[in-house]
Amino acid sequence: MNGAEGLARTLVACGLDTCFANPGTSEMHFVSALDRVAGLRCVLGLAETVVAGCADGYARMAGRPAATLLHCGPGLGNAIANLHNARRAHSPVVNIVGDHATYHRQYDAPLTADIEGLARTVSSWVRTCTSARTVGADAAAAVQAARTPPGGTATLILPADCAWNEGSEPGTPLAPPAATAVAPEVVNGIARVLRSGLPSMLLLSGAGLGERGLRAAQRVAYATGAELRTPTQVPHMARGRGRAPVDRIPYVVDAALKVLKDTRHLVLAGAKAPVGFFAYPGKPSTLWPEDCAVHVLAGVEQDVVGALEALADELGAPVKAPSREEVQQPELHGGPFKPKTFGLTLAALLPENAVVAEDAVTSGRALFPLTWGAAPHDWIQITGGAIGHAFPAATGAAIACPGRKVVCLSADGAGMYSLQALWTQAREKLDVVNIVFANRRYAILQGELTAVGAQPGPASSELFDLARPEIRWTKLAEGMGVEAARVETLESFADVFTSARARRGPFLIEFVI
Repeated sequence: MNGAEGLARTLVACGLDTCFANPGTSEMHFVSALDRVAGLRCVLGLAETVVAGCADGYARMAGRPAATLLHCGPGLGNAIANLHNARRAHSPVVNIVGDHATYHRQYDAPLTADIEGLARTVSSWVRTCTSARTVGADAAAAVQAARTPPGGTATLILPADCAWNEGSEPGTPLAPPAATAVAPEVVNGIARVLRSGLPSMLLLSGAGLGERGLRAAQRVAYATGAELRTPTQVPHMARGRGRAPVDRIPYVVDAALKVLKDTRHLVLAGAKAPVGFFAYPGKPSTLWPEDCAVHVLAGVEQDVVGALEALADELGAPVKAPSREEVQQPELHGGPFKPKTFGLTLAALLPENAVVAEDAVTSGRALFPLTWGAAPHDWIQITGGAIGHAFPAATGAAIACPGRKVVCLSADGAGMYSLQALWTQAREKLDVVNIVFANRRYAILQGELTAVGAQPGPASSELFDLARPEIRWTKLAEGMGVEAARVETLESFADVFTSARARRGPFLIEFVI
């Protein structure tokens, strides 16, 4: 058995059943091994950023890692933006990166690169195979590392001769460690803080945004009056009717400061203390008040849900606590695109158990409170700020959840980073409705220009304008094999979305705004 086959058999033995791939010469023996190893579905992406984003979306919805297959250093480099988003979401991903044969590296061939150096920027674990005999054990260790709480990217570099040489055997699967429990004294201390009566906020992320975590957090909020919030971008959240309606901390620094200004105790449950996305002249980097104490209930590597449930029990909260938030009822609206009316219309149309993948930037900021009344669904977002995430994340989510409708919300500028994912959706016949907000500009940057104190002018107008030439999303989608329609009003959007929702397979709606 050669190293490539030992690797493939190890991945299957460790529970991996999907590999998102864009292979090259160095990976040909692994590709060949797939013909001899059953149980590993390979999905082709036409760009490595698509491959990485698919693996991220798959991991968030499946709760287990997929593999990627990337070609040498440049292939990994092309994948880094969406691997960065995966790292920020703590998504379990196993990267397999091909490399030159060990004896060939010394000749500095054109594709030679510092793959380990590149990998470390987005990986929690990196290893280079040294022989075919070690490949199986190395692969088992990579899967274990990816699944170690809170989850992360494990990158295994496979030199070509380690793949083609004989003498390999499958590695023995290694169980990952369990998330560590939060000590009772920590829970008791947080309970004392929340009983103080001072304005408090519970900031939730990670497993705290699943159904169990939200239910426990709602109990805490009911018992103490604490406000519930999430970070600005969430990795995976259960939302809709019957789930706690929890809003995000705003992206805009001034708005975030306003939300937090009266908070005296900020309690973190699987979340980091909030900071601005960027520095702005004359504005703080940290978003909580100077007289606010920050407490950690549970770190992201700990049992966040168990800690929230223990805290709710310690506070004597009722097992079924009603929500303290008003939920606006979804309803259909007409007219041109406006964030509020679109959000309520989407909430009215969203099918039950849908998965929403969002990288809508400007158009998506207001959607959270407007969609609380939608049918129960899951929502995943760009978490690292690297745009171009939604198309591939939706693609990976659709492969992870074949029985669920996936709705992708993408800005037009962000979508241009990874539109090749549409081809993969068509090739795999995935059930995704893609909605592109076509405002024909990098609208967010127009606000950022003034936010940093710079003055707009002709050059900035040129750099933010996407209207010359016009990007026709319907034609781009059709060129990738995806049916598409263009709408300019909410009435048309409702009609087209309803039709797309009722059928299977990928579809794209270009909403001109």
